[in-house]
Order: sequence, then C-alpha cells, then structure tokens
Amino acid sequence: MSADAKSTVRAIGGRAPDVFRRGNWVSMRHYADDEDIDFAIVGTGAGGGTLACKLAEYGFSVVALDAGPYWRPLEDFASDEQHQEKLYWTDERIVDGDDPIQLGSNNSGKSVGGSTVHFAMVSLRFRPEWFKARSKLGYGADWPLDWREMWRYYAEVEAALQISGPVTYPWGPKRPRYPYRPHDLNAAALVLAQGAEALGIQWTATPLATVSAPRGNSPPCVYRGMCVIGCSTNAKQSVLITWLPRALAAGAEIRDLAMVGRIEHNEAGRVTGVHYHRDGRWRFQRARNVVVAGYAIETPRLLLNSSTDRFPEGLANSSGLVGKNLMVQANQAVWGTMDHEIRGYKGPPSLAITEHWNYADDGKDFFGGYAYMSQGPLPMVWAGTQSTKRGLWGQSLLDEMEKYNHQVGLKIVGECLPQERNRVTLTNERDQYGLPIPRVTYSYCDNDKALIRHSLAFMRRSLEAVGANDIWDETDDTCHLNGTARMGSDPTTSVVNADCRSWDIPNLWICDGSVFPTVGGVNPSLTIQAIACRTADRIKRLAARGEL
Repeated sequence: MSADAKSTVRAIGGRAPDVFRRGNWVSMRHYADDEDIDFAIVGTGAGGGTLACKLAEYGFSVVALDAGPYWRPLEDFASDEQHQEKLYWTDERIVDGDDPIQLGSNNSGKSVGGSTVHFAMVSLRFRPEWFKARSKLGYGADWPLDWREMWRYYAEVEAALQISGPVTYPWGPKRPRYPYRPHDLNAAALVLAQGAEALGIQWTATPLATVSAPRGNSPPCVYRGMCVIGCSTNAKQSVLITWLPRALAAGAEIRDLAMVGRIEHNEAGRVTGVHYHRDGRWRFQRARNVVVAGYAIETPRLLLNSSTDRFPEGLANSSGLVGKNLMVQANQAVWGTMDHEIRGYKGPPSLAITEHWNYADDGKDFFGGYAYMSQGPLPMVWAGTQSTKRGLWGQSLLDEMEKYNHQVGLKIVGECLPQERNRVTLTNERDQYGLPIPRVTYSYCDNDKALIRHSLAFMRRSLEAVGANDIWDETDDTCHLNGTARMGSDPTTSVVNADCRSWDIPNLWICDGSVFPTVGGVNPSLTIQAIACRTADRIKRLAARGEL
C-alpha cells in the first residue's frame, strides 16, 4: 500500500477509500475469482472478521465474503428502530420444537461485521472451569482448550477493542485492568447495584466494547442509547471498525453482498473454493483453504448444502454432528416500575452486571450459570413486549407506555445445555438464492428450565428489595446462538479440532460460535474473537511447518 493510501486509511478511521461502495468490491486489493487465494472466509463477524485481520497481517492472501452490505455508520445509520432493522438477518427460516426460537435482532446479523454491528457490547470472559465443564463441574462437554491459553487471547482482544471496564473485576482469576475506564452508571444500573447489595452479592460496572474516552477517530460514547440498532457515532468497537480496517490495511479483500451457497472440493477430497451469489449471478472463488464463519445457523446450513457423493451427509460431518447441539442462551427478564424516573435508555443498555451465579455453585438446583444485567429497552421494543408478551392493546397499552420512563428491568444471559435434538437441518423449501431454507429446532431441557426459574425468582427478589412496583416476568426470550459444529479432541464426537480445523477435510476450517461445546452464562463475542486469534496463530505455525 502506498504512503498516500495509508494516510487516507488513517484519515477515515482505518477504512480504505473504496470500502463503502456497496455492491462493488470493498477493499484496496481486489482478487480475481480464478486467483487461487490462500483463504476464502465465509462471514465477517466476530469469528470471520477477526480471523481475516489476523491472517492478512500474517501475510496470507484473504477474501472474506459476507451476504450483507458494508455499512458506513456515520452516513447510513439512523436513530430509528424500524429503519435499523436492515442490520438483522431476517431471511426466512423455519422454527419448531417445544420452544421455538424467535430469530432476528437478538441473535443474528446480515451485514459486514455481523452481529457485532448491533450487539450490546457486553464483553466477558468465560469462567475458567467452563472449559472443562464435564470434568470439573459434571455437565456438558469439555473444550479441547486450556483456560490459561485463552486468558492470553482474551487480553489480546480486550486490547484490540479497548474495552471500558472496572479497575478490578470481582470474579475469576486476577487480570490486568481494562484499557479504558468504566462508563458512568445510569439509573437502571444503580437499581441493579442497590438490589445486589441488598441481597448480599457482588456487582460491577459492565465491561463494554464502546470507548469511554476518545480513541483515534472513535469519539467517546455519548449515551444516546441506540447501541443495539447500530452505533452511528463509531464509539462502539465492533468488528466493523476494529478488526476489518486492519484487515484491509494488510491487503485483505472484504467482498460484501456475496451470499455463499456451496463449497466445492476436488477428487482428493480437499476443498477448492466457494460458490457465491453476487450482482445477480453465481460465481466461484478459488481458494487453497476455506473458513466457514457464518455462525450457528448459516454455518451448518452451508456445510450440509455442500454434500456430494463423496460426502453425502455434508462436509466435515463424519461424526454426524454438523447442525446438532444447537445452544441458545436464556434471556429472561424481570421488570418493574419505580416511583422515580429511570430513563433506562440513556446510555448502553447493560451498564451494571453481576456474575454471582456464574461463579457460585452452592444454592443451585441446576448445572451451569447465569449473569444478569441492567436493561434499557428502546420504545418500539418495549411497546412490542407489552403487546406480545403481556397482551396489552389499545388504551391499556397507551396507559402502560405512559410509565416508560419509570420502568426498570434485570435480564439474564443464562447457560443452556447442549442437546443433540436441538439442531439445524435443511428443508425442501428454497430462498431467494435457490438454496434450501434451514429448519431450526429447539426445546429446553429440565436443567434449562430450572436455571430460568431460579433466575426469575432471584431477580424478582432484587427488584422487590429496591421498592419496585408492578413486577412481572418475561419468560420466553432467548439470545446468542452457539454450537452446531463443536470442537473437540475426538473426531467421532466433534466436527473440528482445537485449531478449528475440520477432522475430515484438512483445508476446511470453522471459526465462529458454532464450535462452542458449551455456552457458559456470558455473552459469547469476546470468546469467539479470542478463538479466532488463537486459530490464526495456529494456522501461522502450521504454515511455517508446511502442514497446511
């Protein structure tokens, strides 16, 4: 890259000049379809976007393809909930099971940067014991990773995102302080803090991937409260404005509006590239390695849809586990009304947190754990909650909305267990690209239900302790999809190894939340990015040894 080009990249916050020309290639480097690149990466979210950056910086040729557009937050984002639905993956999917999942804004994104473009920025590390949940805690499955190694990669990601968080964190092994100071607490966060203290448990300011002081061309958060519909000021440190500008500067190409529908392989059983739909036609990008990073639904969908006579059950599926062990995280809430104004929408939605029930094992009638956080729902979401979950319409809905500025809530991110019956499969119905529509099947197990009951009762006690009125439970919400292509140390019981490399096809990799054997009780984005950094380092070492 020339000195002038580098200067231009810095001037616009790390993005290349052509990066925002949606519908065209979005990079300073453009690879031809017939050019045999080192890595074609499917998806540019927490897994794919981070990996694209690291691999490009290590000198590999990289094309990262995404089905969504490459947005310019300062120009393209509006403070309008309905307008910003353009960030979500709302393509048709069929849901069933005992507890069908609501899909869309809370668990998937369709844009360059993936769900991190509209995530709530909560950035938490796994409890160390969760990496060996089966061996140490008696449930779920063990990860083929050591928590101490992951701790180093967590630190790398926290530095890359400049996480704003407390000076000391109350739970888990000691760690360095976060790069940026914590954000000031809003009234909703103070309610969580007061309730936690009344119940005798610890709480802290939430570690968030939004800056609390200027960072380069990112201004500090101005507490507009529009975080989950896309930050229009670039304070949010999403993959879109952190890893991807670095990837572009290192020579990667980010190809937007490119829906990958099938992975090709040769007679030797090695993948040779990807078929993708762009500009109204199907194209084929050659690659020496393919990384699938489409998250927990699109990743198994692509692998299953790439079946051939040699791989009749889909790629990387000799274990039969592709699409199985889908895990949600419980996202139930308890809401109440305070006499004084709360205005919980002022600032990021989750400014205070307690992980007490992630680290305390006594007093539980369930395996696993949960964190709960303060909440600040936006008006349209709140009105929808009142109508769909409480049955309020007409005048009763209007009366309830009059209380909006006095509402307060606590919401969990809870660990649901892996079950093979929870899965992603293909249907005979076709979407706009002619691809099979995925079926997403989900049912809670008894342990999941026990965790939810425990959390609702405890959060209710917390709101009662601070004098909330009209307390009610939101019982049927979920968030964060994981599993469906789990990693492991045995090819008969997992899809990829610890390096995210397919057991079946050595030049096929999977690097996203689908590789999680368990989900823990924290938001997964930090762990996905840490895994991507580790996978890049492993690929670099394998290449140096001639083992790619």
